[in-house]
Amino acid sequence: MDWQQTVLFLAASAALLGSPGPAIAALLAVGRATGWQGGMRFYLGLQVGLASAALLTALGLFSLVSSYPPALRVMSIVATAYLFFLAWKIGSAPIGQPEGGSSVPASAASGFVVGVTNPKAYLAFASLFGSFALHSQNTADTGLKLLGVVGVMVIVDFVWLALGVTIGRLTLRPSSERAFNLVMGGMVAGAAGLALAS
Repeated sequence: MDWQQTVLFLAASAALLGSPGPAIAALLAVGRATGWQGGMRFYLGLQVGLASAALLTALGLFSLVSSYPPALRVMSIVATAYLFFLAWKIGSAPIGQPEGGSSVPASAASGFVVGVTNPKAYLAFASLFGSFALHSQNTADTGLKLLGVVGVMVIVDFVWLALGVTIGRLTLRPSSERAFNLVMGGMVAGAAGLALAS
């Protein structure tokens, strides 16, 4: 195992997977709207969805789907439609509700859908898996990369969820709360639009 490549791989994983995108915006919004209880359900579903996306990428199935443009387009449209729905729910969420009383989708299934259909995640995984060599044996290399990205995702996404929960505990004026909802919904919609355009 190449330790220098491993450290670089983990740093690149943290930068790519921890940068704002649809999943991060959704984690912030769900954490703020539903607190730890709803946030953890969404977070766990998101982790399973992202780990599935990482596995599909590692196995080359994403490359296979990418080689057939209509299939990739259908996947992008489905993902974008769900992200726009999520953006609308986040942006239009009622203000002033107590923790846990939100209309923002916070189920494990919602998190899974966001994770497994996240185009940014597939591109990040493909880039990470193709850019680093952690081990001379292919199977070990793939396994180490999968463990690395999943470990980084678990930590980075938990930090974003915690930030959302912390923001949710702040006492905001109704206008500030509405603005926050609109910004988070806008971030998810913007990321969805960029994903569809690419």
